[in-house]
Amino acid sequence: MNIDLKEFYSKMASGELVEGEMLEYFHKLSQEAIKITMEINNKYHTEKEIVKLFSKLTAKEIDSSFRLFPPFYTDCGKNITVGKNVFINACCKFQDQGGIVIGDGVLIGHNVTLATLNHDQRPEFRQNIYPKPIKIGNNVWVGSNATILGGVSIGDGAIVGANALVNKDVPPNTIVAGIPAKVIRKITEK
Repeated sequence: MNIDLKEFYSKMASGELVEGEMLEYFHKLSQEAIKITMEINNKYHTEKEIVKLFSKLTAKEIDSSFRLFPPFYTDCGKNITVGKNVFINACCKFQDQGGIVIGDGVLIGHNVTLATLNHDQRPEFRQNIYPKPIKIGNNVWVGSNATILGGVSIGDGAIVGANALVNKDVPPNTIVAGIPAKVIRKITEK
């Protein structure tokens, strides 16, 4: 297999069908993610150790202000980018092949799912995978049990209510909630 992370990132950013050798590379990255998340989830670690393990999982330097309450699940890990002062609560599930970018000061509640892959609607091609990134701006709060789907951007300062299903972009400084998520109101307090 002649694929590397640079080629992987390029393919995922294209949003095009993922097949062949790239699917094999997915499998390789998934096995690495399973190994690292098993280490995170099944043994006590200090905050410094969690930062180091998350850096290994993402293949990116994670700021020392990062906090994670295990367990944490991902099926790739290498396409997650995390800003400063990010907190991820327990039982979150990131399907990150399509790319997950989390800005500074983000709070992610218990059991949040971020899903960046979609499948072909036609039954005979259902195994086909199409990636779309999720972008979470600065100072966003994602409530417990929310699900954010691929291709969605959450604007700076927004709040995603608990149990929301977010399938469209969220404007900055707004509160969204519901299934599917709808704007409840603007955030006007300073």
